[in-house]
Amino acid sequence: MPKVVAVVGASSNRSKFGNKAFRAFRQKGFTVIPVNPNEPEVEGTRTFASLLDIPGEVDMVTVYVPPQVGLRIMDDVARKGVKELWLNPGADDDTVIDRARELGLEPILACSIVGHGEDPDSY
Repeated sequence: MPKVVAVVGASSNRSKFGNKAFRAFRQKGFTVIPVNPNEPEVEGTRTFASLLDIPGEVDMVTVYVPPQVGLRIMDDVARKGVKELWLNPGADDDTVIDRARELGLEPILACSIVGHGEDPDSY
C-alpha cells in the first residue's frame, strides 16, 4: 500500500513549492492529499481544510506554510498520529520546531522534495 502524504499548503499555483511537492510525491507513487482551506482542489484532487478532516491514517506530513500557520497545525499533526513530519525551508521557524518537539514529534528540517530524491526545478 502506498505511503499517504499530506501536503499542508498545497496550491493550485504550479510555481509554488506546495504544488511542486504535490506533483513530486504523486510522481513517486505516493497517495497525496492536499491540505489547504482556501483551495477546493489541487491538480484535480479535492483538498481538505485541515489534517483532522482527512479520513484514515496519514504517514507523512510535509509543511509549506508560514510559521504562524505551521505553529497552529502542530497539534493536529500530533493528534493525527503522524510519524514523519517535514518542515520545509520557510516553515522551519524555531517556534514551530519547539512546539513540534514539545508534542513528541521529531521534525525533519529540509526540503521534502529533495529528501525524497527529486529536484523541485523538475516540477
